[in-house]
Amino acid sequence: MDLKKVYVSVSHRKVYIYPDESPWEYEIVADREIIPVFQKLFEQLSDAEMSNFWRAHIPIRLYHLDKENDEYDIRMKKLYALIHEFSNEESRSLIESLPYFNESRRVFVE
Repeated sequence: MDLKKVYVSVSHRKVYIYPDESPWEYEIVADREIIPVFQKLFEQLSDAEMSNFWRAHIPIRLYHLDKENDEYDIRMKKLYALIHEFSNEESRSLIESLPYFNESRRVFVE
């Protein structure tokens, strides 16, 4: 197993190899095979955002009853669960304080 320290920016939706490359929020230590999973989740978040953009133009569809919004939420929960798994204690405790963290753990169990 080839563990590597990488830096994840949720706001920029990027994974950086070097800490001074750009601002980042989370430092993780993970196998190189995990990095493409982050990139795939970031792509899925962008796709879900575009779907939500188009959905917003349909006035008769309620925001809280659409599957596009749920897809975005699921991807975000998976992203934070993945960061939680590979991050340090400080980041883990921060993520555990998020209101939807316990819900995100159920995504992987179900």
